[in-house]
Amino acid sequence: MVIGGKVQPCITFAVGIKENVVRVNNVNGTSDNTCKCGSWLEHWSKFGGGILPPSCREKVCTKNLEFGTRVQKESFKDKGWYIVPLCKDHNGQTGKSLDIMDGTTLVSADVSQTCGKKLF
Repeated sequence: MVIGGKVQPCITFAVGIKENVVRVNNVNGTSDNTCKCGSWLEHWSKFGGGILPPSCREKVCTKNLEFGTRVQKESFKDKGWYIVPLCKDHNGQTGKSLDIMDGTTLVSADVSQTCGKKLF
């Protein structure tokens, strides 16, 4: 940058950069909510998630995923339960908030609308 005929060093700042994450609460740990898919991870894949990702969907975790974890969005409007693929460590953090990677599909855990839905 040139100021007053002299070259000045240019300093740039990142302002207002926001990571795209979804914050959820881990509501895992209730064994009375079951699925007909064989596992919640299979449920996630069958009902919208598609091919399983290579790692846990927590925003900074790179561990292998092992579980389809039941979560709720941190939202006043949406109190539905969803499935997210997580590693063993994040699956075990019941009651904790987690930041999930942008682009991760939250698949409904409501079996009456998915694998338990009556076709006719």
